[in-house]
Amino acid sequence: MITPKKDQPELTQAPVGRSSRTHRHSFFRWVRSSFLTGLVIAAPIWITIYVTLAFISFIDDFVTPLIPSQYNPESYLPFSIPGLGVLIVFVLLTLLGALTANLFGRSVIGFGEQLVDRMPVVRNIYNALKQIFETVASQSESSFQEVGLIEYPRKGLYAICFITASTGGEIKSKIDEDSVSVFLPTTPNPTSGFLLFVPRADLQLLDMTVEEAAKLVISAGLVEPNQPQRVPNINPEAVKLKASTQEKAAAG
Repeated sequence: MITPKKDQPELTQAPVGRSSRTHRHSFFRWVRSSFLTGLVIAAPIWITIYVTLAFISFIDDFVTPLIPSQYNPESYLPFSIPGLGVLIVFVLLTLLGALTANLFGRSVIGFGEQLVDRMPVVRNIYNALKQIFETVASQSESSFQEVGLIEYPRKGLYAICFITASTGGEIKSKIDEDSVSVFLPTTPNPTSGFLLFVPRADLQLLDMTVEEAAKLVISAGLVEPNQPQRVPNINPEAVKLKASTQEKAAAG
């Protein structure tokens, strides 16, 4: 009769249920990871297409009915032309801008503004909107070109802001320090925010671009700008100490 040796290790077999559960969990993790990856790729594309088509449809629905039927191509074609209203608006705005470049156009615009100035409520709305659009158009190349960091809403808390211009006018005369006008966006909608006048000494300029800062604000800090990888500082004494410790452990 053959008896097993006492020093021979007994073979153990992993439970079948644990192995199947491990494979099932790994499969579910793979499905979840693949789904989230597909969502991250497809969602921005779909939202961009949807917003673009909705904007084109809105302009078409507003402009196309104003076109006389004899001049409307959709009256002769069995299908509609998407973007026709956008094209017409683009052409009209271009012609309007070219018209106001000469003396006759400026005279017509000036006469129309004189009529608007005689209307009590309408003139306030028109002048405010005109000033906003003129400011945006004149400073479109220089606005929001720098990103800064300020302590807001109190000391010790920091917020990202977009630098617009140096503070001027009456506000500059009321502030003793050299200040700048900054726009403090809100999360996750950066189009809304606060206009702050911050002393230049309390403003820290950042190296990130406006697009990178906007992504950081929209994502609530999840999407950080790419930073160059830094080479870690290596202490030679620490390396020697670690090597000697490993040698002693191997010898023992």
